Amino acid sequence: MAGVDALQWLILTRHGESTGNVAYEAVLGTDAEEAGIPERDADVPLSDTGRAQAAALGRRLAALPPDERPTLVVASPYLRTLDTAKIALAAAYGEEADDPDVPPLRVDERLRDREQGVLQGLTALGVRRRFPAEAAQLDRLGKFYYRPPGGESWADLALRLRSFYRDLEADAPGGRVLVVTHDAIVVVTRYLVESLSEKEILEIEKEPVANASLTRWRRDGSGLRAVCYNDCAHLIEAGIAAWRPEPRGPRP
Repeated sequence: MAGVDALQWLILTRHGESTGNVAYEAVLGTDAEEAGIPERDADVPLSDTGRAQAAALGRRLAALPPDERPTLVVASPYLRTLDTAKIALAAAYGEEADDPDVPPLRVDERLRDREQGVLQGLTALGVRRRFPAEAAQLDRLGKFYYRPPGGESWADLALRLRSFYRDLEADAPGGRVLVVTHDAIVVVTRYLVESLSEKEILEIEKEPVANASLTRWRRDGSGLRAVCYNDCAHLIEAGIAAWRPEPRGPRP
């Protein structure tokens, strides 16, 4: 994809475990219609486990060869992603803000999570009970093109990410960029970078993107080539690996 291919390295990570992830997991298999998250989505914080995962991520970044470490970090503006980025940078580089080796941290709202619209905070059961017509529409269109009222489809995510990566080319040509974001953004970025089909990316998406996992691409010849996807080795080593699927609306 033009823009992304100009980077030397593109590294994506999902935020550490959030209290919202914990809340959704707690109601799985129950008849709850809502997850019971009091904050707006942008203000959901990390759990204690999530903070530990972010620190482990930072240690993994510090262990990379110098020519693979990020030269720029860009994060979603949501609290859980910003805190993940800050904790990881502190673990990787210490607290020396003036250290020239510390990559700058920027925020870009195009990296925010997918907007759920009227379905925000509902479980899959809650959607089926409260919005049966929307559940039927999802079944008919498929999750790639289904857009909840007031929300976004995966295709909408692709549109805003194309814009983000075009701008990134101008900001960091030849750079090594770490993007701290959400699971749907990681998946759709793979769709864009690897020129995948709807069928291919939906098959990949069946495996949840783990909190604080690493997905990396390296420039090879004319474009980016995949190095790893959903890598959790640093979390397993630290004993804090966790598979937390973040809600993206009702799942088939």
